[in-house]
Amino acid sequence: MEYVLETSALGKSYGHFKALNNLSMHVPKGSIYGFIGKNGAGKTTLIRLICGLQEPTCGEYTLYGKKNSEKAIYSSRRRMGAIVETPSVYLDMTARENLQQQYRILGLPSFDGIQDVLKLVGLADTGKKKAAHFSLGMRQRLGIAVALAGDPDFLVLDEPVNGLDPQGIIEIRELILKLNQERQITVLISSHILDELSRLATHYGFIDNGSILKEISAQDLEKSCRKCIRIEVTDTKILAPVLDHMKISYEIISDTEADIFAQINVSRLTSALEKDNCEILSIYKRNESLESYYMSLTENSGRE
Repeated sequence: MEYVLETSALGKSYGHFKALNNLSMHVPKGSIYGFIGKNGAGKTTLIRLICGLQEPTCGEYTLYGKKNSEKAIYSSRRRMGAIVETPSVYLDMTARENLQQQYRILGLPSFDGIQDVLKLVGLADTGKKKAAHFSLGMRQRLGIAVALAGDPDFLVLDEPVNGLDPQGIIEIRELILKLNQERQITVLISSHILDELSRLATHYGFIDNGSILKEISAQDLEKSCRKCIRIEVTDTKILAPVLDHMKISYEIISDTEADIFAQINVSRLTSALEKDNCEILSIYKRNESLESYYMSLTENSGRE
């Protein structure tokens, strides 16, 4: 698999505080990578490092195959657009003037393409209206437009829907999907709003206390979070062959617990288990959400 961004044992310390601690992550090319963690977990610190706003204390990262220690990292960063913490827009300028300013900063030879970018983010008709009078959602879309100046292949968004109303969230979601699917832009989204990320992400990285707890594809996560029936019995060694005989899909969790991925006839199962002196102690439906999956990861990490 080809990766746009890879980090290896990356660390960033401020005095005795480790904002990033031995962080290793992999963002596949063409993905929408959901970077999940609570506030203070290290998400923004990582973004600031890869954008070149700060230097790591230890470890390294690779952007489009170029290490951060190489001079070529500057050319790799030119393939990246980013919103770090809040959109960088000039409130006393129109949407078009904001983009013109960004084109100047990037040293682009002309303003060709500005209207296309404004149209893409839904701001083509804002005319002479200053950004100060934009809604929060419009400012966020303008920030993405500024990040798209220079036609990047990789877009990094730090909490892009934070504070938006439902309509604003939908607009940003549709824009991100459009950029990814129609323009093949790889997107890294840092967020703690997990329900929204679950509608977008193709891959996930879970971070806590500056370290990656787990990376997983959306497909594999869905398998882990699929609806099931959690059953507790006196002995799963007796349960397993009974379920095999009944041709029911299951997964053994422990000596006493299993997840069953099918509707079952409880009376029939109880009767079959009783023949081998195995009792059902409890049974309930279970549907793990992205949020509960993350909470489970952090709780297990805290016990280690």
